[in-house]
Amino acid sequence: MTDTVSVGARAPEFSLRDQYGQDTVLSALRGGPVLVVFYPLAFSGVCSGELADLRDHHDELRDLGVTVLAVSVDSTFALRTWSVREGFPFALLSDFWPHGGVAREYGVLDEGRGVARRGTFLIDAEGVVRWTAHTAVDRPRDVEEYVAQARHLAG
Repeated sequence: MTDTVSVGARAPEFSLRDQYGQDTVLSALRGGPVLVVFYPLAFSGVCSGELADLRDHHDELRDLGVTVLAVSVDSTFALRTWSVREGFPFALLSDFWPHGGVAREYGVLDEGRGVARRGTFLIDAEGVVRWTAHTAVDRPRDVEEYVAQARHLAG
């Protein structure tokens, strides 16, 4: 297993397609904070609840200038269907091929299962990781903590 990216490290660069087939390049988002949320699979119970909670807190994060990126190994087609059904207002990025490549770079790929573990990275406007959280696969993360950390980063 690769070590996870730690606080103070430069966030690994990536370019992934979102649920609409558009490329999202991390470095193109410099100038504002970015929250990168890795999750195992679309449509699964815990992931559905987590992303719904993130959807419900999205306005608060957006008001703090945070761009939210949710990343899984699902295809763009599955992500689009899920996004439309659930009304997610943020990008769902497909780490489909090379399978889990970005999750691997961030140290959150479960190689045995072929899915991302629950890893969260708050990246500042210059591309440096300022906060991380890692949660067991069967437990949802506390989205209110995302908002608190974003407020702290905003000063």
